Amino acid sequence: MKRTVLTTIYLFTALSALPQIQRTDTVTNRTHHLQEVTVTETRQARAVSSTVPLHILAHEEMALLGITDMADALHRLPGITLRDYGGAGGMKTVSVRGFGAKHTGVSYDGVMLSDCQSGEIDLSRYSLENVDQLSLIVGDHDDIFIPARQASMPAMLAIRTIAPPTADHRAHLTTQVKIGSYGFVSPFVRYGQNLSDRFAFSFAGEYTHADNHYPYMLENGDMPIYAKRENSRMDSGHGEMNFIWNTGQSSRLIGKIYYYDNDRQLPGPARYYTTLSGETLRERNFFAQLQYQKHWNGLWSLRALTKFNWASSIYKDALYPGGVNDASYWQRETYGSLAVMLTPTDHWAFDYSVDYAFNNLNGNSWRTVVGRPYRHSVLQSLTAKFRHHRLTVLGRLLYSVYLNENKGGESARNMRRLSPSLSLSYQLMADHEFYVRASYKNIFRSPTFNESYYFHYGSTNLLPETTDQLNIGLTWRKEHQLGLSWQVTLDGYYNHVKDMIVAVPYNMFVWTCINVGKVQVWGLDATLRASYRWNDRHRLTLTANYSYQKAEDRTNPLAEVYGHQIPYIPLHTGAFSLGYENPWVNIVFHGLGVTDREANLQHYEGTMVKGYADFGLTFYRSFRFGHHQFEGRFDIKNLFDAQYEIVGKYPMPGRHCLLSIQYQL
Repeated sequence: MKRTVLTTIYLFTALSALPQIQRTDTVTNRTHHLQEVTVTETRQARAVSSTVPLHILAHEEMALLGITDMADALHRLPGITLRDYGGAGGMKTVSVRGFGAKHTGVSYDGVMLSDCQSGEIDLSRYSLENVDQLSLIVGDHDDIFIPARQASMPAMLAIRTIAPPTADHRAHLTTQVKIGSYGFVSPFVRYGQNLSDRFAFSFAGEYTHADNHYPYMLENGDMPIYAKRENSRMDSGHGEMNFIWNTGQSSRLIGKIYYYDNDRQLPGPARYYTTLSGETLRERNFFAQLQYQKHWNGLWSLRALTKFNWASSIYKDALYPGGVNDASYWQRETYGSLAVMLTPTDHWAFDYSVDYAFNNLNGNSWRTVVGRPYRHSVLQSLTAKFRHHRLTVLGRLLYSVYLNENKGGESARNMRRLSPSLSLSYQLMADHEFYVRASYKNIFRSPTFNESYYFHYGSTNLLPETTDQLNIGLTWRKEHQLGLSWQVTLDGYYNHVKDMIVAVPYNMFVWTCINVGKVQVWGLDATLRASYRWNDRHRLTLTANYSYQKAEDRTNPLAEVYGHQIPYIPLHTGAFSLGYENPWVNIVFHGLGVTDREANLQHYEGTMVKGYADFGLTFYRSFRFGHHQFEGRFDIKNLFDAQYEIVGKYPMPGRHCLLSIQYQL
């Protein structure tokens, strides 16, 4: 640990002595001064020409689509399977194309979020009020100037927050309050200001309270049972501070400090004839990160970043037989990355990135985690990108090293692996935005600390999960002179996972993790975005996405579960929104649908989680008076009061409402 801290200090001491650079646009591989405002390509253009599936939701689009929270936004992205445990603050994790949540990376302002204990990121912690853009990348992004850790995931969900203002020197203030059903109240504030030509900062904070005592129904033969969720209160808050410092004409330092605290009760799974629960959970997370960028002579670019992350999870069950059950965990991470890019011509770009991370975990007793495990991770990526006229080709080699140790217990095995990937995009017609793409990526996932060290569950002999993904797709975008524009994407894919980690019973009471699983996924993703504007005051927008996922167990042809659909992966999912902008009140009608899912691989009778359809209505209007802007919004969620579950025995809320009022200066 001491060596890690010293290495981080040395890295930033050395960086402070480096000469100043320019900012590099990694889409075109061109160089621009940071103080200039040069628009090279729009978000839509980047998504159209990408060599891999790239789906972007911008902040200004979210109101048009009727999106109110992170779960709403994730449902509008194709290929995503969301696990939602219900209610405000209920845990929300995502998997992409059948890979599982542990294979889906999440970055926050360019730096990966991490959870070495479970390997899954709870997206309920991140609200949309401070999000500028949400992107889903499946495979390798065309932006090659990235940390090696971002290249180590089959899919990436990138969250970009609203940056501090740099265009003027006046104060920028946003305040908002949301009031909703079941005791939901959430105030939010963001303040930002450009203090000089070189330094700008912003602060954002929010608090959320919800009782979550919503009614639900359980089917019990011919006699349904009606009850309310109890022990569901949640109080959470988060605050973050950001700054941008242009340290020279062409150099930039970006920083962030973030803190999150959630104190909540856990209602647990819904059960017949009782709502009694004594479970509570308090989660806290703090991290601080710095990013530094430089460039030399229009050829060389450098990006360095460092991050420290701390998280705790305190779980208690006051109704546990024999006394209070207390399971507490603390994890820490020190992380650093250095990337160097060379752009010798307009057609070629090369990047070398190296990342180092130190993770450790400890629990409050021997019954939570065996020993005090820690891990050193070193990732190196070498990437080449070629772009000429209508053709773009990207190739990458990633070398991963994971060194595991454990104080007070047996350590997991060390792991080393070389992983290749290749992707390309070609514009079929020079005068039409009609692109085809193909990509292949091989990657692996090391076991989480839970899978390796959890008491009577983890195994230190686990091998990593290895994945292969193939994708072939197209994007066609068209703008007509009559005010009509549209964009369609279509992607077919094949994924294969071997040495999948699964939990099997060791005896009647103890389960343990082993490598026995193989999964094969055939899928299709399709999206549509269309807009029709017949004058400056009226516009119709339509968005839709559809996904087909056939995710089957292919472990043992003689087993009864061979060919069964993987738990919680629906065969069909889809979502849509239809919006009408007008001079009076803008209206959005939106919905989503999911087919039946299995709660276990054995597909036992009575364990199927039924499919559902959920619809909503949004009304909103904005008013501007000089620098002052007001917006009112009213949402009716689950319009037809559908009774459904996303995770078995965790019912979702029925019809409920949300009112939000926002002021911007």
